Amino acid sequence: MGAAMAEKAVLVTGAQQGIGAACALAFAAAGYDVAVNWLDNAADAEAVAAGVRAAGRRAALIQGDVGSVPGCQAIVQGAIEALGRIDVLVNNAGIFPRVEFLQMTEAEWDRVFAVNLKGSAFAAQAAARAMVAAGTRGCIVNLSSSAIRGTPVGVHYSATKNGVIGITRSMALALAPHGIRVNAIAPGTTDTAQPRYGNTEEELQAFGRALPLGRLGRPEEIAELAVHLASDKSAWVTGQVWHINGGGYMP
Repeated sequence: MGAAMAEKAVLVTGAQQGIGAACALAFAAAGYDVAVNWLDNAADAEAVAAGVRAAGRRAALIQGDVGSVPGCQAIVQGAIEALGRIDVLVNNAGIFPRVEFLQMTEAEWDRVFAVNLKGSAFAAQAAARAMVAAGTRGCIVNLSSSAIRGTPVGVHYSATKNGVIGITRSMALALAPHGIRVNAIAPGTTDTAQPRYGNTEEELQAFGRALPLGRLGRPEEIAELAVHLASDKSAWVTGQVWHINGGGYMP
């Protein structure tokens, strides 16, 4: 790894498990120091941080909830204080509480929007402000979802993941003059804990077999795409939505 690479840092929100944990480890393998944001499982977060350190990189554990603007600002500030800079933000934190539309409450709607959409927007704002102040030509990667097509038990979730695409495009335009690139990844069903809420293991594996490529996605595959989008190999890529879903959705 080169000397310049040793000076780069990434903040991954919701990094205690799943795609977020995979992103933290993939960025460490690519030479980044990693701020591991976590919410409610210190042991899982420490295991991810240990993996980052095993790759020879610095790890900072940043506990916090992206569901409020002060929370977003505190997480970004904590990452900068711990690692000295921020070059990449991966907006991964998200929730998908399954609920039938006819039973959905305002509180359920508001919480999903607070974490998935407001959290992504204001974590990006805080990170971008820091990048601009430091003169860093950084990168933001937002996590959308193939659920943008709609899901009967996730009207609120689908709305936020469509919203993530909207803010990605608009932020890409707003931040391009500062040399900051913004892209979104829309994963299909990935082999993590999240899709196991509301699906049996048999149902989940059957869904994977029905995809054109015949299996569920692996979190490491989503993470490698995030690393690619943050790299100089994607220097002319901004405002785009990258679909990675085994062929299950071809927009």
